[in-house]
Amino acid sequence: MNLTILEDFKCSSYIIKHSKAVLKKAEAISKDFDVNLDQVENGAILHDVGRSRTQSIYHALKGAEILKEREFPVEILKITERHIGAGIPKEEAIMLNLPPRDYLPITLEEKIVAHADNLINGIEEVSLDFVIQKWSKKMGSNHPSLERLIKLHNELFFNE
Repeated sequence: MNLTILEDFKCSSYIIKHSKAVLKKAEAISKDFDVNLDQVENGAILHDVGRSRTQSIYHALKGAEILKEREFPVEILKITERHIGAGIPKEEAIMLNLPPRDYLPITLEEKIVAHADNLINGIEEVSLDFVIQKWSKKMGSNHPSLERLIKLHNELFFNE
């Protein structure tokens, strides 16, 4: 799939550049795993398609809706819906006024795209420490998402 598809969805040039950076990072992470590379690549390209409609946390749900309307494979819908941070469990989803269900990445492909997105700040690759500091400032240093972030990072980079 070509990044130009994002133009068809009316994504900004910034989102297209960001998605290209996430794609590159996701491909690099994937080298160490036996994954469906088409899913990873397509998921990385399309993960922020919902930002064509909203910049809020709801962009993941909106993106999945957009892709469902266009009959994309369910695997790509799930990558899009579950890519926010290191995932959101049902209890946190309720607090965020999201529909009450888990938004945790389950498959390796979902985890790779979610974490590649974490490690790209705009269009620049960043370290785990940078992400931890950024999230700590935003949500507090004891927020449960930080533990999920570190666990996901260790799973993908240290096979823990």
